[in-house]
Amino acid sequence: MAYKRVEVPAAELERQREICAKIREGLGGARPLAFVDTYGCQQNEADSEALRGYIELMGFGFTEDENEAELIVVNTCAVRGHAEMRVLGNVGALVHAKARNPRLIVAVCGCMVQQPHMAEKIKNSFRVVDLCFGPHELWRFPELYERAARRRGRVFEVSPCEGVVAEGLPVHRQGSVKAWLSVMYGCNNFCTYCIVPYVRGRERSREPEAVLREFESLVRQGYKDITLLGQNVNSYGNDLGGKCDFPDLLRKINDIPGDFWVRFMTSHPKDATKKLFDTMAECEKVCTSIHLPVQAGSDRVLQDMNRRYTAEKYLSLVDYARKLMPDLTITSDIIVGFPGETDEEFESSLAFVRKVGFARAHVFAYSRRPGTRAYDMGDQLTNAVKEARSHEMIRVTTATQQAFFKAQIGRTEEVLFEREIQKGVWEGYSMNYTPVAVASDTSLAGEIRSVRIESCTDTHCMGAVL
Repeated sequence: MAYKRVEVPAAELERQREICAKIREGLGGARPLAFVDTYGCQQNEADSEALRGYIELMGFGFTEDENEAELIVVNTCAVRGHAEMRVLGNVGALVHAKARNPRLIVAVCGCMVQQPHMAEKIKNSFRVVDLCFGPHELWRFPELYERAARRRGRVFEVSPCEGVVAEGLPVHRQGSVKAWLSVMYGCNNFCTYCIVPYVRGRERSREPEAVLREFESLVRQGYKDITLLGQNVNSYGNDLGGKCDFPDLLRKINDIPGDFWVRFMTSHPKDATKKLFDTMAECEKVCTSIHLPVQAGSDRVLQDMNRRYTAEKYLSLVDYARKLMPDLTITSDIIVGFPGETDEEFESSLAFVRKVGFARAHVFAYSRRPGTRAYDMGDQLTNAVKEARSHEMIRVTTATQQAFFKAQIGRTEEVLFEREIQKGVWEGYSMNYTPVAVASDTSLAGEIRSVRIESCTDTHCMGAVL
């Protein structure tokens, strides 16, 4: 069946705002507290910002203490089994908070509950949950909350959906320096290990005009480090009839007046083009850093993962990009213990990581996800093998990270500072996403300063403000 793009009508979104106003009026001037607990990726963080936006319009304040909350929203991740087990354990423990406060509404949303077997598990085994909804229903949160708050039974909205585009959702962001901005939703890649296309639906690009309006608003609000989000930003615009691709969007954003940096994630190597890297090199506000998940260094494993590129193709992209941008930082994701991965293939991945020299890499042991093609593959490896390979890969990626940090010593970098990590020590990131810490008796939050890198630790480069 062909995918049909579905846009939520403005009238429907206005109706949700009217419900928020009705809920706020019903509070009679009281300001109850809500706790939004987020798991998973940056897209989940962006979704939680929209949830907080609605919750704020409903008249709630915010807390990080579940015992103070009248509303708890748990925004879940489905990428790995470990994350799901953490969520279920934490949701189960909320029975104590509910016993202390029978008025408490507990909502569980996000990718995990879009899986039918997990929604059923929550319905049958976690009676503490009053409201459960998938990513496609987020725009209806006020309506769903109102139904649950009336106590007319539990509310479950997790029907299969290819996904929607809802423009104009309210947003409550945390912090004043960095911001997330979703440019597209969903995924069409169907990597054999990944559940995301099944729970977040097909790719839907936001119209460039809507993205630019929101970006301009963020600049006016003073945000200086803005990250464009998508499961695969490199395929942005494929569903817009040739109107605008991702490099085109980057150029439009770069032309916006203001003092800001722009980053993006995540990039799929099969769709990373020379045009993308040319654009990065030519746009002074686009940061010289890219998250380019390779996942494996063996062509046979990459083929079984349905990644649709080879190790050689990935290396050619890296070579081209580094010739244009010698200070480019490349970070990555790596899966070890994929079904059928031999010792030799794992060694190929280790050698590949050393050759690229990633500045940072997230290492994951393969997690078997029901509903994906890899779930039914033969030759599933034991947990002991996956754990041993994880430790070895982490050892190698730690070494490449340290080599990257040491190579920064003696350089002078522009650093955007975010926060004080300990008394008199401020942390920020350079344009190539190097974490930098400096000593300062005065606040550096939100400021861009020139810093000379003098040393490094396991986690940061250390320097002095010039």
